[in-house]
Amino acid sequence: MLQFINDIPDHVVGIHAIGEVTKADIDEVLIPRLDDLVKRQGEINYLLVLETEVQNFTAGAWLDDVKAGLKHFTKWKRVAVVTDQKSVEWFTSHVFKFLIPGTAKGFSLDKLDEAVKWIAEE
Repeated sequence: MLQFINDIPDHVVGIHAIGEVTKADIDEVLIPRLDDLVKRQGEINYLLVLETEVQNFTAGAWLDDVKAGLKHFTKWKRVAVVTDQKSVEWFTSHVFKFLIPGTAKGFSLDKLDEAVKWIAEE
C-alpha cells in the first residue's frame, strides 16, 4: 500500500510504502501526485519511505512505476529512498543516479529526518 506523507514541503512528493504495493497504488496514489507536482513546478523532488520488501511490489506496480518514471524522465530533480534494505539504499546512491538526470540518494530508516532535510533543499 502507498500512503502520502503530508508533513513535508509542498515541492516534495512523499510516499510511504508498506505491505503489498499494487498497480492501483501506483495509478491512484503516486502518478496523480507526480503529475500535479510537475504541473505546479516543472520538476520532481521525491521521497520514498520503503518499509516493505521490494518483492512486495506486484508486477503491475513495477511496470506502472517504470512508466511514471519515463513519462517525467527529464523532470526528476532529487530522489531520496529511505529503507533498511541495504541493497536498495546502495542501489539508490550508486546506480540510480545513472538512470535519472537528477540526484538520487539512499538513507537508512534511522536517517529519515536527514533524508527529509536533503530532499527539501532548494
